Amino acid sequence: MNNLYSLFFVISLLISGCNYKVNEDNRLTQTINSLDMNVYSNKGDKIYTINSPISSYNKIKHIFELGKTTIYVYKNKEIEYTIRSDESKLSNNNNILELNGNVQLKTILQDDDILYADNFVWNINDSKYFLKGNVLFENNNIILSSNKAILSSDNIIEFFNPVKYIIKNENNEKNYEINSENAFYNVITKSVSFESKNKQVRSKLYF
Repeated sequence: MNNLYSLFFVISLLISGCNYKVNEDNRLTQTINSLDMNVYSNKGDKIYTINSPISSYNKIKHIFELGKTTIYVYKNKEIEYTIRSDESKLSNNNNILELNGNVQLKTILQDDDILYADNFVWNINDSKYFLKGNVLFENNNIILSSNKAILSSDNIIEFFNPVKYIIKNENNEKNYEINSENAFYNVITKSVSFESKNKQVRSKLYF
């Protein structure tokens, strides 16, 4: 009988411990519906707006976990890029943004330019966008693909080795394909330049 009471006491402790953990998690995590957040610089300039239909906020780690995400990046008070993804994470006092799953970046500067990737990381203090996994850039003239790319604040996308480059014909069909070590696409001038590792082979194309 004593053994039976002892077993009952242990089970009660386990159940109460589980209940406490669930309640504690609820207190640490806050669910947010229809998140619409604006992030500003120290000077009061809007840096980006982030929207999500469902998200949660960890009060201890200060991290936002967001579902279907849409981000508008601003420059000189105008939208420069629109970025979408399946999910995202916002951390480090809203300074580091990580997007995962079907990332799509569209530039307002050129309507037909679209950049795709599996993962996207942006430290707003660094002003560079890091893209990894099935990175693909496409517009009406070309397709550039690699496993890694960086979009800098000067609107140049650097694609890292190996890079596959496809030129489209006037019917928007694939015409011919080139493989290269590194490639650079200038969003403003709509030009592509190629460079080998030893920097002895260089070429540039304009559209």
